[in-house]
Amino acid sequence: MKFSKRGNNPAWAVSCFFRGLRWAFKPELRKFIVIPVLINLVLYSAVLVLGYYYVADLIAHFMPDWLSWLSWVLWPLFFLSFFIAGFFTFTILANLIAAPFYGALSAKSAELITGRKLEIGEHSVNKIILAEFKRFGYLGSRALPLLIVSIIPGINIAAPFLWGLFGAWGAALEYMAYPLENAGLLFSEQRKILKSIRLGSMSFGGVTMVGLTLPIVNIIVAPAAVIGATIYVLQAGEGETMT
Repeated sequence: MKFSKRGNNPAWAVSCFFRGLRWAFKPELRKFIVIPVLINLVLYSAVLVLGYYYVADLIAHFMPDWLSWLSWVLWPLFFLSFFIAGFFTFTILANLIAAPFYGALSAKSAELITGRKLEIGEHSVNKIILAEFKRFGYLGSRALPLLIVSIIPGINIAAPFLWGLFGAWGAALEYMAYPLENAGLLFSEQRKILKSIRLGSMSFGGVTMVGLTLPIVNIIVAPAAVIGATIYVLQAGEGETMT
């Protein structure tokens, strides 16, 4: 699969996410969204509680006395890094659990978008979950160095920006995977395709990542991103149009 030039257009990529957000409230998609929303509600509530009780202790533990005068800078940076990392980790876990539902949501969205039932690649639940573990391993191996950077005083000033870039790429890989898997493409092929439109895919992933860090809003962001990614792949990858 090859993408057209608009697939690398940041503004168009972001618009796909917001169209997905609107489509997430369609009655035809409701039964595909209820369970993923409940999963997200439980997990994101958990990370908020953990953040509330533990971030202050972590900052106090890792900030040496000689940098205490910089606490007004380091505290919000550390806090932001924690929540980006925390929400990203919990998002991977939520998507691992909800993967079979997201695949079905993407397929149903494609049917509504095109007005016809599409031929999609056949994937068993085991294959879908295996693909999620592959993404988890790929992203986890790259998140570890960022976690180390996040706890090193002084250097951790750059951590939120690095987490932002990483989160945008990770979100693109995660949510574009569902329509691409339905097209019969495996994880290694998905990475190559998204690298060919890195600016567009990271713009889509960036707005998705920001949405995932917003309490309450993030409950519906993941399903909306699946739908938006489906719009993205159909329109930029195959030249489909949507009314």
